[in-house]
Amino acid sequence: MKKVVVFGGGTGLSCLLSGLKLFPIDVTTIIAVSDNGSSTGVLKEELDIPAVGDIGKVLLSMANVDDDFIDLLGYRFQKSGSLYNHPVRNILLAALIDLKGNLTEATKYMCKLLGVKGTVLPLTEERVELIGKSKDKEFFGEEEVSNNIRHIKRLTYDHDIRIGEEVISKIMDADLIIFSSGSLYTSVLPHLLSQEVLSAIEQTKAPLMYISNLVTQPGETDNYSVSQHIKVLNKYLKNRKIDMVVANNAKIDERIKEKYLTAENKTIVDLDRDKLNYQEVRIIEGDIFCIENDKIRHNALKTAFMIFTYLMENE
Repeated sequence: MKKVVVFGGGTGLSCLLSGLKLFPIDVTTIIAVSDNGSSTGVLKEELDIPAVGDIGKVLLSMANVDDDFIDLLGYRFQKSGSLYNHPVRNILLAALIDLKGNLTEATKYMCKLLGVKGTVLPLTEERVELIGKSKDKEFFGEEEVSNNIRHIKRLTYDHDIRIGEEVISKIMDADLIIFSSGSLYTSVLPHLLSQEVLSAIEQTKAPLMYISNLVTQPGETDNYSVSQHIKVLNKYLKNRKIDMVVANNAKIDERIKEKYLTAENKTIVDLDRDKLNYQEVRIIEGDIFCIENDKIRHNALKTAFMIFTYLMENE
């Protein structure tokens, strides 16, 4: 069975994994724990633990349990008070960190509970904050970084983090490494701020694949094309480069595009084939989007099938 390592976080990663779990692939998901917003930020501050929010989302996307259980874990407390806006999954993960001793073991237990096929690992066991550096200022925390990308020249962490041995081992043994769609600067790049991770990626023989975003993210990737996303990834990868990209080539309805532009200031990510060819990136393209409640989303099944097809071509 082919071994795939996926880096990412947030909704984009969850969507991809919900498709990949349907195929006979050994998937390891590595998730950055630098988020500091909403429930995650509160628990991180009050309990002095790593961010659990993205891990919780990923666990639900890979779960093989009944819908009622999924609904329970996704439930957010609505009444005002100390539990307001906390999803049950975050509370459970926080409790399991206490019971099991660390986030890795807490996550592994949740995987058993949810019948998750594959492995889910936090990038580090440490509480860590993302730092964005400009010429004369630092932006502290993921939310501040996301709001000030245009001013930021370099991303870093607030301290050198230790990466788990299992994370490095999974990277080294991979047949394919995927950088998921999602927030480029705050969900994907944080994985590449560790020299240990970069060294492992440099040494592995696995090709590097990027799942291109469908739309831009205001404040982070305004007007970025596919090649511009890859240019940023390559900058942080240093000695390795993205080998291939999975991208949408199907036309999106003008009404939906206009709604995104006027209501959310988002544009469709342009598939600029000439520049990708210049970057020597293989383009794997197709109709991989769907519309859910007027929202543009990756079609999880079609996207995962394209990845699986590539793996079988290189059996």
